[in-house]
Amino acid sequence: MIGAIVHCFAYGRRAWLAKQCTIVQKRTFVYSQVIHSLIRNLHMSLKQQIDTDVKEAMKAKDQDRLRALRAIKSMILLEETKEGAAGGDLKPEDEIKLLSKAVKQRKDSADIYRQQGRADLLATEEAEIAVIEKYLPKQLSEDELRTQVQAVIAQVGATGPGDMGKVIGAANKALAGQADGKSIAAMVKSLL
Repeated sequence: MIGAIVHCFAYGRRAWLAKQCTIVQKRTFVYSQVIHSLIRNLHMSLKQQIDTDVKEAMKAKDQDRLRALRAIKSMILLEETKEGAAGGDLKPEDEIKLLSKAVKQRKDSADIYRQQGRADLLATEEAEIAVIEKYLPKQLSEDELRTQVQAVIAQVGATGPGDMGKVIGAANKALAGQADGKSIAAMVKSLL
């Protein structure tokens, strides 16, 4: 292409160059539209998956699963329409945060129900946790978490308990959706 441009200027074929530039611009525009469409489809896949799963749960009359899926859908819609939101769709990172938040809320509720001896409500919360966790990335085991946190400690250059805040912040960003904040904080505390 560069040789053609040099050739074009050398022989004064500006019309040919203008045509070639227009073709390149059109191709670039088409490619950018295709890429944007693919990204949008990947981005919307969680919402579409939840919609599909809601239909399946309705057909199967699985009330626990249906309740959890509707809660996820509701949280996503609320976040998308929240004032100050950056236009309709959520980023995958935001979706993971929402799902993690939903799991954390249900785990906290389950702990309270366990302490109060409410087995019926406990079973409901645990069923919803199982459904929501299917949409989260695989959770790290304790050994995997220890390895990841040690890598973050080395990266941050932490030497003692005074650097715990830096390490926890970096680890939460690096391990978003793969481990909850409590287990990350406990692991950092044990390693420092």
